[in-house]
Amino acid sequence: MRIVVVDDEPLARGVVREFAAADPDIEIVAECANGFEAVKAVADHQPDLVLLDVQMPKLDGFEVLELLGRDQSVVFITAYDQYALRAFDVHAVDYLLKPFSAERFEEAMARARERLRARRPTPVQEIVRDAKGRTGPVERVLIRDGANVHVLPVDAIDYVEAQDDYVAYKSAGKLYLKDQTLGAVETTLDPARFVRIHRSYVLNIDRISKVELYAKDSRVAILRDGTRLPVSRAGYARLAELL
Repeated sequence: MRIVVVDDEPLARGVVREFAAADPDIEIVAECANGFEAVKAVADHQPDLVLLDVQMPKLDGFEVLELLGRDQSVVFITAYDQYALRAFDVHAVDYLLKPFSAERFEEAMARARERLRARRPTPVQEIVRDAKGRTGPVERVLIRDGANVHVLPVDAIDYVEAQDDYVAYKSAGKLYLKDQTLGAVETTLDPARFVRIHRSYVLNIDRISKVELYAKDSRVAILRDGTRLPVSRAGYARLAELL
């Protein structure tokens, strides 16, 4: 089992290294001190499992989890956090509570092997939703592009469009794809600034130039850059409450 270890504390990485050395079936292919390194390491090494610390600077463990996606198996490493532990238990995702013993480490590895054999996906959006508690709207959106991470401040987002199993964030003339649902986007962005104008679009109301009648019960939002987006009847009602 090929593993990437992600923890900003060198001592904590050393503990994992020591415990892993006792298991001939485990190979640590990379150690990372932050989330950006983790994303690159996963892209480079395609590990079976990521041991992921929750409390880290720059990117926390849940932001890294969103970037890695549901196809990456993860075991979390964390100090006590009531929301996180409850979410892990509910969604049957294993975790190591610091400080942990060699026996508990081996137990987590055994469960990870079982999950890998069963090919069970990681319920990313559900874990992130339940683990963070009530933290308010996000101030940035993180999008993985291979080994790179794009950081979009919410002020820079023009609109978000549903595209099959992904969403596309439009910012400064560019589209950034993310493995996410439009419903999940709605729950993370500030509802006083972003509104669902159509089943396929969430719009930053600061980008609106005008709204025109397009057909009976149908309108179109014209943005400052000339982009035209459809507005449903329900979407117009939501938009009218904010304008």
